[in-house]
Amino acid sequence: MLAVYVHKDNPIAGLTLQQVDAIFSKTRKGNYGKDIITWGDLGLTGEWKNRPISMYGRNSASGTYGYFKKHALFKGDYKNNVNEQPGSSSVVQSVASDKYGIGYSGIGYITSDVRAVALSTDTGSNPEMVPATPDNAYTGDYPLARFLYLTMNYRPGSKLDTLRAEFVKFVFSRQGQEVVVKDGYFPVPAGVAREELEAVGIKAIF
Repeated sequence: MLAVYVHKDNPIAGLTLQQVDAIFSKTRKGNYGKDIITWGDLGLTGEWKNRPISMYGRNSASGTYGYFKKHALFKGDYKNNVNEQPGSSSVVQSVASDKYGIGYSGIGYITSDVRAVALSTDTGSNPEMVPATPDNAYTGDYPLARFLYLTMNYRPGSKLDTLRAEFVKFVFSRQGQEVVVKDGYFPVPAGVAREELEAVGIKAIF
């Protein structure tokens, strides 16, 4: 799950994907009514109103960069002043040290100095914001959730060699999924794990 991060002191309640697009993209293919440059453009007042939004993201070699471009920017182009970072943790660290910053990164990199903003695909006047929680990722309600894929060379109806079969079984085992969780990702549900194992001829025993 990708999160849109702001500084922990930022009072913004949530963002629509159209607003995210208008913040990060120069092409605004999400059709938001105007370019978003300051926090006041998002309705914040007081000290926030006239503060420019500083943006942090990944570089073009990152899969996160491509996914965010496709799903949050509606396949549009990034603004030239997005500060590209070499890694996901660097994005979060940059937002943590910049009170007026915003960035996108994997949910596993969250720290106490940043906050993951609720997101919405609604375009109405009162959009329903969806928090970045595991439940909302599993149901598909959170708009920036995705599966990470493990690809292997397999001919349907054949039998995997022992080494690859044991590796795949380990990936979907409790022990393997504990590694996934430890690295900050969400575990694969048992039903999905069973289906994927059976797709390569392995009978699941859970």
